[in-house]
Order: sequence, then structure tokens, then C-alpha cells
Amino acid sequence: MPKILSPAQIGDFRERLIDAAERQFAQTGHDAVSLRHLAADLGVSPMTPYRYFKDKDDILAAVRARGFDRFAETLERAGQDEADPWARSAAVGAAYVRFAFEHQAAYRLMFDLTQPNENAYPDLVRACERARATMSAHLRPLIEAGLIEGDLTTVAHAYWAGLHGLIVLNLADKLSPEADFGAVLTTLVTGLNRGLAGREAASAEAQS
Repeated sequence: MPKILSPAQIGDFRERLIDAAERQFAQTGHDAVSLRHLAADLGVSPMTPYRYFKDKDDILAAVRARGFDRFAETLERAGQDEADPWARSAAVGAAYVRFAFEHQAAYRLMFDLTQPNENAYPDLVRACERARATMSAHLRPLIEAGLIEGDLTTVAHAYWAGLHGLIVLNLADKLSPEADFGAVLTTLVTGLNRGLAGREAASAEAQS
């Protein structure tokens, strides 16, 4: 008869299992990972992971949901003490880049891998929505202040697409040897800021 575990013990083992899954998915890819491999990694019986997850896709959804939650939490904390909307937005962007480079395995699984039945995992859907919201929250004050113009959703996706694209190029080692990541990032963000500049921003630049 299986040992009865406390909620804390269950939570601890789930986290250990998710940690192992994140490593294995990132290193070997989805098809090469099995719950049997994960069990061996943790030194438990082959059937133990099935007490916590239905199948491989179930644990992959949990890995990705945790990644999105940690990503969102990082961005939500960034710039909280900044009163200036530009400074707050810059802090969020910097936090995004740090997260992507410090948690590369999680980042790849979050964005570079999709699951055809994602809607079957409510926690993953919730975490994705939370992360998506962070990409517009720091831009809303800029639009409301007239510093940038455009539909919030469209503007947020423009910044997100640019930042994500550059990060993926760097992680894939596809930037040319002459390209400096920081310089490209600055050019990208500056170009977006100027291209979307609202009346207030344009007026301030003209007076400077």
C-alpha cells in the first residue's frame, strides 16, 4: 500500500519531478523523455510519477506553467519602485532579458514548444494569460500619458515579438560575430520607442 504523504511532501516531490522534467525536456527533447526516465533520475520506482501526473504531456504542462508563472512574477516585481513610466518599462525589459538568460531551459520550453491540447490544462492556460498580461501592463501608463500611441494589445505584441526574436537568435547562436547583443537590443527598443512616440514624447524631444 502506498505511503500516505502530507501536502508538503506531495508538493516537494512534485517540484523535484518538475525540476527533473525541465532538465530532461531541455536536454533531450520531448520525444526522448518518459516518466520512467524521470523516475530513474529521482531514484524512485517507475510507477511513482503516475501518482502525481497522468502522463508525459501532463508533466510538460506543469513544467511550462511553472515557467510562465515565474516569468510573470519576475516582470511583475520589476520597476515597482519606479514612478517614471519609461523607467518602469525599461526595468521590465531588463528583467525579461535576465530571466531568459538565467532560465534558458524554462524559457525554451515556454516559448519554443507548443502542446496541441493546451486548453486541457487549466493551470497552463492561467499561467500563459498571466504572463501575457505582464507584457502590456508596463506599456499602459506610457499610452495613457501620451508617450507612445497605438492599441495596447498591438503595441505590447510588437515589443514582445522584437524582444523575443532577438533573445531566440542569441540563444540559438545565430547573431553574427560582429553583432553585439546589447547594442542590437538598444537599437531595437529605441526604434520601437521612436516609431510609436506619442504627442507628448515628440513634443519633449523637440524641446530638448
